[in-house]
Amino acid sequence: MTTESAAPQVHDDGAARHLVTGMELPDIGLPSSRGDVVNLHTRRGAAVVYVYPWTGRPGVADPPGWDDIPGAHGSTPETEGFRDYYLKFRAQRIEVFGLSGQSSEHHAELIARLAVPFPLLSDAGFAFREALGLPTFEAGGMPYLKRLTLFVRDGRIGHVFYPIERPTSHAREVLDWLDQMRRAIADPRD
Repeated sequence: MTTESAAPQVHDDGAARHLVTGMELPDIGLPSSRGDVVNLHTRRGAAVVYVYPWTGRPGVADPPGWDDIPGAHGSTPETEGFRDYYLKFRAQRIEVFGLSGQSSEHHAELIARLAVPFPLLSDAGFAFREALGLPTFEAGGMPYLKRLTLFVRDGRIGHVFYPIERPTSHAREVLDWLDQMRRAIADPRD
């Protein structure tokens, strides 16, 4: 496994440029690790949806070429970051969801292993990816979602974080952005 500092550098390739503030999310139900279906289009309130390519399992090799792909590594520590800051998000009435192309069964194993307190959503058929035009890459002949995060409110995009340069500290980055937005609303001179 490549460490974050040794991994190929991530750069903004413009693949998420079309994801703009106010854009409506597609009306698609996504299977949740909790056994229900989550539709981000119809969901009211605020949520952070961090999109990640793939989480490995202990003893299972990464897909071929994974170490050479910018942004491929880091999904497990990113998930751990959102887990560790989960109560801070909830204190602000913000839901947290992880989203990948992996199955709900894979997500259930990850949730149990890492004690993840929020649902992971499966876009295994890539319907959400295709409808929203989420950026992807290939490894071992298979498509994977590129890492990005959506702040959504009432079924619409409020902000897009892309690219994600440091998955290990990304949850903190999102919280810092939320704090900055709250301060700007409280004092518009900032």
